[in-house]
Amino acid sequence: MNSKIINAIENYQILEFYYDGGIRIVEPHCFGVTTKGNNGLRAFQIEGYSKSGETIGWKMFLLSDIISLVVSDQVFLEPRTGYKKGDRGMSNIYKEL
Repeated sequence: MNSKIINAIENYQILEFYYDGGIRIVEPHCFGVTTKGNNGLRAFQIEGYSKSGETIGWKMFLLSDIISLVVSDQVFLEPRTGYKKGDRGMSNIYKEL
């Protein structure tokens, strides 16, 4: 799964996966270790389910809770507004835009 996420970030590919009750469709921006010590993915959700009701926006996804990750052929063209390199939510970054 790690190499799929890294490749998706490098190639600006959209990801789709099941997470916390539903399917999420996201633009991956940063992958690494969160400040709490978990592997995490910072992404901008563009479609899909959200437990909080906020289906669109910036979210942190724990890798341990991601199921059925699919890398889409669809791409996004540039980082989303609001993205900052060196994500403060990460203590170690494996890959970022």
